Amino acid sequence: MELQGKNVLITGSTRGIGWGLAQAFAKEGCNIVLNGRGIVDQALIEEIEGNGVRCVAVSGDIAEFERAGEMVKEVETTLGPIDILINNAGITNDKLVLRMTGEDFQKVVDINLGGTFNMTQHVLKKMMKQRRGAIINMASVSGLMGNLGQANYAASKAGVVGFTKSVAREAASRGITVNAIAPGFIETDMTACLTDKVKEAATQNIPLQRFGQVAEVAQAAIFLAKSPYITGQVLNVDGGMVMQG
Repeated sequence: MELQGKNVLITGSTRGIGWGLAQAFAKEGCNIVLNGRGIVDQALIEEIEGNGVRCVAVSGDIAEFERAGEMVKEVETTLGPIDILINNAGITNDKLVLRMTGEDFQKVVDINLGGTFNMTQHVLKKMMKQRRGAIINMASVSGLMGNLGQANYAASKAGVVGFTKSVAREAASRGITVNAIAPGFIETDMTACLTDKVKEAATQNIPLQRFGQVAEVAQAAIFLAKSPYITGQVLNVDGGMVMQG
């Protein structure tokens, strides 16, 4: 897909990986839709517009099905059809499973997996009619290999992988690609909170011996958005943590 002039909606795009994705796609000439649960800072909108593209913001919780649909309609009214959807928004609430409440588990699944379903269904309806589009879902290496204290998060991200492959099969006949990216340890505000001891232990399990950069995740997303013959795949951006044959 040629990216120049395309409309890209990125959930959870006011910071971290989502913000990096927004910046990268704007530099490719895409119009950007920023999303957060709260009001999006005008300064972020203006920074994106500095690339000579349009930028709008929609606020709302993707875990709410009706609100997800309203946000999509707002975008279509303002910018037009959504060409690329990146389901990036997500949360963690790490606890050992024996200490995890039902609410701890369900909330993570509702946002990470349920939100991905909500946004995808509302956007996919128009994409199917137009017979074009790309959907990129943010999974995680935790969803591929599990992680101590992340039963809820890993389950939600494993669900995203299965969801991605199923929707890819359903949408392929209309020329729509659906893929996932599974980041490993990426340098963001979230990982900045880790202790040096935890960071060192994590790095020892990464063959490339370093944390990844947000820009490297963004490069993977741009690659998938441009690739019309790649669908149903999970691209690991993890420094080699998960090697699958």
